[in-house]
Formats: sequence, C-alpha cells, structure tokens
Amino acid sequence: MAAQPVEWVRNAERAAGPATVLAIATANPSNFFLQSDFPDFYFRVTRSDHMSDLKEKFKRICKKTTVRKRHMILTEEILNKNPAIADYWSPSLAARHDLGLANIPQLGKEAADKAIKEWGQPKSKITHLVFCTSAAVHMPGADYQLTMLLGLNPSISRLMLHNLGCYAGGTALRVAKDLAENNGGARVLVVCSEANLLNFRGPSETHIDALITQSLFADGAAALIVGSDPDLQTESPLYELISASQRILPESEDAIVGRLTEAGLVPYLPKDIPKLVSTNIRSILEDALAPTGVQDWNSIFWIIHPGMPAILGPNREAAPARSKETQTTRHVLSEFGNMFSATVLFILDQMRKGAVAEGKSTTGEGCEWGVLLSFGPGFTVETVLLRSVTTATLTDA
Repeated sequence: MAAQPVEWVRNAERAAGPATVLAIATANPSNFFLQSDFPDFYFRVTRSDHMSDLKEKFKRICKKTTVRKRHMILTEEILNKNPAIADYWSPSLAARHDLGLANIPQLGKEAADKAIKEWGQPKSKITHLVFCTSAAVHMPGADYQLTMLLGLNPSISRLMLHNLGCYAGGTALRVAKDLAENNGGARVLVVCSEANLLNFRGPSETHIDALITQSLFADGAAALIVGSDPDLQTESPLYELISASQRILPESEDAIVGRLTEAGLVPYLPKDIPKLVSTNIRSILEDALAPTGVQDWNSIFWIIHPGMPAILGPNREAAPARSKETQTTRHVLSEFGNMFSATVLFILDQMRKGAVAEGKSTTGEGCEWGVLLSFGPGFTVETVLLRSVTTATLTDA
C-alpha cells in the first residue's frame, strides 16, 4: 500500500471546528478579608503599627481600589510561623515556595474538580493539561502535582506556565486553542491557580509600588475544559475561541517589573499604566474585531483584566465600552480582587452564569461577539476574540 501524503496525515490530525470552552469553574481559599479590615490586619502582622502615617495612606489606597473582599491563603497564624514573609526585605523565598507547593496544586484541584463535574465526561478523556501560576516554582511542577492529585492519565501532555503574571489567563486560552484545534479529539484542561505568596511583604516608606500591590492582589483558581468539535449530545459549549494574539506595547519594558529575590518578588510600577493601555488599545481591538465586521464596539461583551480600577476608565474611552459593559469585570474586582491570571477566567465564568440567570439570549450577555483582554509585565497584552453560544443550549443540556 502506498504511503499517504504527509499533508493528508497532518490534516487528519486536526480538528474541523474552532476551539470551544466546554466548562468553567472557580475556587478560592476559605480565608478572606474585607478590604475595610485589611489595613489593620496588614500593619499588625507585619509589625508596622508604629508607621501610623503610612497606615493612613494605605487605608486611602485600599479604598480607591474598589475592592470589597479578598481571599488569601496567608493567615495570621501562617505569618506568625513565617515572620520573614511579613518583613519587607528578609530572606524568605524558600518558605514562600514551600507554601506554594502545599497550596497551589490543591487550590487548582478544587477548581478542576468542579470544571470536570460540569463537563460531565470521564477524566480519562482529558488529553492535555495547561497549568499556570506565578506563585511557586518546583521540579516537578504544579502540573505534575495536579496530574497526581486528579488521577489523570500518565500519558497526558502537560505544559507548565511560570511567572507570566496577570496576562497569563489570555496566554493559557491561546495555548489551549492551539492544542485543541491541532489535535483532533483533544480535550484540554486549563488551570490557573494563583496566590499572593511571592508578593506579600511588609510596608516600605520608600517603595510605594509594593504597598499598592498589597491593596489589590488576592488568591484564586480557575479551570476550563477546552476542545473542538464538541459532541452536542454530551457536551455543552459556552464560548468559541475564534482568534488569539499577543502584543508587546511599544516603549513599555519598564511598565510592570517583578524582580525575584531572596525576599520574594519585588514589584516596580514606574509607568502610567492606564495611559499606556488607552494609547494602544484601539489598534489592538481593531485588529481583533476586523474579521467580524463589528463596527459598534458597544454591541460586544467585554472580559477585561482589571489589574487596577483605573485601567477600566481608559478602556471605555478608547473602545468605548461603557460602565454597563464592564459591570461583570467590576463585580469580580470588587468581590475577589486581582487574582493574577485567574481573574479573566473568573469574569468569563461570572458572565455566563449571570446571562443564564437573567435570561439573556447568549452567554455573552445577549451579545454574539466578545473580546477578552489580559494585561501584564512586558507590557504584554493578550487578546482573545470570543463568540458566545445561546443560553437555550445550556438550559436544554
């Protein structure tokens, strides 16, 4: 028998349709803080109550974040046992990584278990795992630990994304899209499990950037099942991933920087980030939406990494997306804070749940097309063009 042409073999391995989100779930540590109470906790556990002027400044910063509540693995008991973590500059990297190893895979498992249950298919059908975190680095990594915890097939293809920061939620979707569309029958488990373990530190009067991060960051995990050509008898599509791209903004290499030291990850935010985003976002959105023919940008739904609340203002001016269109984003920032890569996936989950609960026609709050934007160090922007499905499909499933 004559050998098949190589191109035929390659085409046979690929899926026919676009990558589709088939399930989403989230998880948070049980420990949480109301933002109004956090300054007192923070200055107490870092033994900094004597810095009264800085504490008052921190209270004002916390209030401006619009965050109401945040979940955190770190408790007063843990910090009392590991006092170096609560100091500004004490060597503590080993202790931080140990906490990450003990908690990050477990938190990811909690979200993954929920996603797999919603998907409704056996774990043996999962062919790929993409695990993302900025909280811990070990060998083998959290992807391996999660594979063991879930009892996944040992032949699963794993990919570990380390220390990409807040834009990595978009990165994980982009990678999952490529895997699903280029491997027919693939089902990709995506897990973003994040915690404010490397960043947490005591206050400094000369390094306000570090203080700003303490007012925003929080812990959470999100998990998705992504695959092409869903079986509509057994699977319920939520969003199609139509396109995905990454862009480094010009002259932005110092916009967000994290230096990993023996004292943990030390942040630097020297640039005007909201202005940087607003200056460049229009061209990014025009490129993403060009294939759809959409002219009215208020007719699409928005998944925007909030990072800090000021980012949402310039986006509205440049897009423009009104406050109504970013309501779900604002809700997630308020109730969960900035959970690094997991944040945009929380927003995606909240949006589809809200759409179903409110009787909207599609998972995109009644809109067919949507854009997911995630921002992070570099300054890097991930853009994912989404197409929502009808909520009737979910109701009937």
